Amino acid sequence: MGIKQQSKGRVPLVPGANPAGEATMRAVVQHRYGPPEVLELSEVEKPHPGRGDVLVRVSAASVHPGDYFIMTGEPYMVRLVFGLRRPRHGIPGRDLAGTVAAVGKDVTALRPGDEVFGWSAAGTLAEYACVPAENLVSVPSNVPSLSAAAVPTSGLTALQALRKIANVQPGQTVLITGASGGVGSYAVQIAKAFGAEVTGVCSTRNVDLVGALGADHVIDYTRTDFTRTEKRYDVILDNVEAQPLAAVRRALTPTGTLIPNSGHGGRWLGPLGRIIKARVLSGFTRQQLKPFTSIGKRQDLLTLAELLTTGQLTPVIDRNYPLDEAADALRYVGAGHTRGKVVITI
Repeated sequence: MGIKQQSKGRVPLVPGANPAGEATMRAVVQHRYGPPEVLELSEVEKPHPGRGDVLVRVSAASVHPGDYFIMTGEPYMVRLVFGLRRPRHGIPGRDLAGTVAAVGKDVTALRPGDEVFGWSAAGTLAEYACVPAENLVSVPSNVPSLSAAAVPTSGLTALQALRKIANVQPGQTVLITGASGGVGSYAVQIAKAFGAEVTGVCSTRNVDLVGALGADHVIDYTRTDFTRTEKRYDVILDNVEAQPLAAVRRALTPTGTLIPNSGHGGRWLGPLGRIIKARVLSGFTRQQLKPFTSIGKRQDLLTLAELLTTGQLTPVIDRNYPLDEAADALRYVGAGHTRGKVVITI
């Protein structure tokens, strides 16, 4: 069962139940859905790579709002995918960077000692993680592992939203809400790399950050409502969804594209209601309303690696926690005010 946090917010170490002599590792585990207090730091059996897998010695792993939703099991619809009564994979986390420790017999592109980053559905808040080889690419030589670990899920979401869903072209106008957050901070930089004129929306304390990321214009939402200005945008990536759908549509050009991407919504169905509404409305207007779910693709991760190499993409790291403070990291992410990414070092 879950254990309470100690006064300093650390997750206590719980002895594992592995037979003597088996190789073990430290990992954050959870046996039920709930708040960060359900997380435990435990000794568990070290995984072994399958034929097409890579065993990665994890140096850093990042966490994002999706990890928080899976941990809590809310909205309840996430349990249909990740387990009805408890998480199917007991180790949280998806993104990682680290060193290849071993490879399966069918893996030829990677070898022990390679520095890699990518994602794993089996959990990454552990000293080791088994990852399908196709989910990993080499860490660029100019990028620290801590920064590389912050890229996969949020970077893929931003890239796919702007390139695949909106098909952003040079000279187009793009507005990004939540521009200082995990997805938003990448989206600002990627849209600029695609040659767009970028406007970022954020709070007062993040105006300078968003400007430094390359935004051509920055709107402080505490002073200006972007839906009430005369400016119209070809693409709006709405990572916050704080405004009514009708109001946001007013800020689009007549044939513009709106991508809702907050993930928030009701306790049971989450954003599903708004997604259905957006799809229905798309049939009655020339404007495109396109909610989507990002999909892990190696080719897209290679694109992100190239942008990192050329300096067109730089991860923003808000906070860095040790593994035994993973509960604090997810609690902070769940509060919804991160500047860039939160990373856990192993």
